[in-house]
Amino acid sequence: MFNVKTLASTAAIFAALGAAAWGGYEITRPPYAGTTGFTYGAAFAPVRETEVDFHIWYPAQPGGRAVTVGGNGVFHGTPAGRDAPHAGGKHPLVMMSHGAGGNAGQFGWIAAALAKAGFVVVLPNHPGTTTGNASAEAAVRVWERPKDVSAVLDEITGHPDAYPFIDTTRIASLGFSAGGYTAMALSGARVNPDLLQRFCDETDHGMSDCAFLAHFGIDLHKFDLSPAAQDLTDPRIKAAVIVDPGIVETMTPESLQQIETPMFVINLGAEETVPLGVYAKEAAALIPQARYAAVSDAVHFSFLAQCKAKGAAILEDEGELDALCDDAGGRSRAEIHAALTQMIVSNLQSVF
Repeated sequence: MFNVKTLASTAAIFAALGAAAWGGYEITRPPYAGTTGFTYGAAFAPVRETEVDFHIWYPAQPGGRAVTVGGNGVFHGTPAGRDAPHAGGKHPLVMMSHGAGGNAGQFGWIAAALAKAGFVVVLPNHPGTTTGNASAEAAVRVWERPKDVSAVLDEITGHPDAYPFIDTTRIASLGFSAGGYTAMALSGARVNPDLLQRFCDETDHGMSDCAFLAHFGIDLHKFDLSPAAQDLTDPRIKAAVIVDPGIVETMTPESLQQIETPMFVINLGAEETVPLGVYAKEAAALIPQARYAAVSDAVHFSFLAQCKAKGAAILEDEGELDALCDDAGGRSRAEIHAALTQMIVSNLQSVF
């Protein structure tokens, strides 16, 4: 559902990841010789009454400074060229949404691959559900996340001189977990507020989210969740890739049947092992232009960055309840990422 995790135990870990991604790029770093550029941006989001910061990955020429985006004692980061010169031409845009409790710095593995394939990737950090800026109450207000993405798109499309390397006629969305819900909402999926309010009444849906909400004293019946039913469609988005979408069980069949956006829906793991809270095959069947696939040997957290050798032990010492470094025991996370990358990149290339 919300996948905020046990923030009390993991905030320090992910804060380190965020700090690595958000700053500390000394001018003494060596020049970058590759073709994957990286920089930052910010956009005013009316729903927040403040700015939303975002990461930008883009096709580049050698230059800028060699940096590692993301990464800490638990997770590996991704090399890139900070402020490297842009490659020539305009490139299609992929708006990517992270899971609740995570941050943009966790997704260099796919953002870099998309940039190498000729896409610009923009990853907002969603206030209220981002590392270092997260709470259980904010996680309940799921409808704010799609509005973040639209606000960032307003910034990009409203200032073409600042983003001359982006083709704003070719925009796709990509989302993982709560970000999967976000991407689906941007294409027209609507939530039934009654189902959302009863989400934790009888089952945990195979996820830790309801336990997390209970830990922080959140009773969904005490919240006005009617805004979740609103239409959050952003018509600028022409295609979507959805991975393990949160609260998919609460989406109305009528709204799914009316989605016109071509959509590739992916579950992590064999179908019989995917938690009900993110199992999306039935939802995909209702979407006219959707296709569905499942990735073997994966689990829900396989979309996180690759773990370092001592990563699992660090998480255990921090009291993390979920095995964030474990996959299903077959392929390695690197192999799972390679399979996901091929699926996502080839799908988006076929659209654009």
